[in-house]
Amino acid sequence: MKIVLAPDKFKNSLTGLEFCSAVKAGIHAVDPGVTIVNLPLADGGDGTIEVVNYYLKGEVIHVTVNNPFFEPIQASYLFSKEERTAFIEMAEASGVKLLKPEQFDCKNATTLGTGEMIIDAINRGASKIILGIGGSATNDCGVGMATALGYRFLDKHNNEVLPVGANLSKIESIDVSNVHPELFNVSFRIACDVTNPLFGEHGAACVYAAQKGASPEDIKLLDEGLEAFSEVINAVFNIDVQAVPGAGAAGGMGIASKVFLKGVLEPGVQLIKHLAQFDSKLENADWIITGEGKLDSQTLSGKTIEGVANSARIKNIKVAAFCGMIDLDEKALKAFGIEYSDAVLNHSKDLEDAMKNGYDYLKRMAFNFVKEVR
Repeated sequence: MKIVLAPDKFKNSLTGLEFCSAVKAGIHAVDPGVTIVNLPLADGGDGTIEVVNYYLKGEVIHVTVNNPFFEPIQASYLFSKEERTAFIEMAEASGVKLLKPEQFDCKNATTLGTGEMIIDAINRGASKIILGIGGSATNDCGVGMATALGYRFLDKHNNEVLPVGANLSKIESIDVSNVHPELFNVSFRIACDVTNPLFGEHGAACVYAAQKGASPEDIKLLDEGLEAFSEVINAVFNIDVQAVPGAGAAGGMGIASKVFLKGVLEPGVQLIKHLAQFDSKLENADWIITGEGKLDSQTLSGKTIEGVANSARIKNIKVAAFCGMIDLDEKALKAFGIEYSDAVLNHSKDLEDAMKNGYDYLKRMAFNFVKEVR
């Protein structure tokens, strides 16, 4: 029997790799002859970097860059010299995690540091860059990042504009003559799990800017700036910005990644599956065991388990889900493609016990599973 283990993390309890270890131990306690293939996944959120490095086996690179307010900080990213691949999270340089809530001020924040990390990776020889754009503190439509790459954003007097969201409406033209010469020899894949347009009521500013410190007046200013700047982008890059799903992700970093990096936007779980060569490693599998902290209706839209279920359906492989808790009935689970399910909360005394001893409960769940299905 061949079983593929393809979990996401259990937030604040277990990593995906710990899940694999526990389930493997439980399975082999029943039948040591079962072939186990560990393919931990992530959807681009917290913990993604650990999963990426499971496949990349890269080095952690530390580099001094600008934080959202042009102050020097140490940021880090992953680089595999052998694969010539870097994994960069914009939150490392341009994220809310770097700030206290009272410091949030996205109209004056920049993505410059994200661009500086990209330049560092290119200068080290990266030919492929995976960019995670979650957790941003910014709404500058990526002009900070692009400035680091050599783009120049000019006002009506041909003066360079400070690359922050508040200045987007001042940009009249883009000078592309000094862009880093190696930029377009690099392929960019962008982990993007939202489909928001750039501006308007469902756009970057109206939906996300308030949680990054924007007042109602700021949101109006930012939304107008994004709309005005979109006309400049349309003219320079011959693209209908508002027709691009995900353009408004991360304060406009979605469209910035597409036009300034020539990047491909894709759901985080799809990107990690590609990196793991996931579908090819499913060959001849009898079961895939997946899992995450909570299995509910949100799981049906772009989360890790949905990505697993889609691949399993194509390959006609049965899926089991081991989760912290399950908030879907049997009918919904079957419709989703899950043949077998169990939850840590079915075995633990309470939530605290489940969080603390999840590893041991997963072992028990795996033990019970193999006894039932083999």
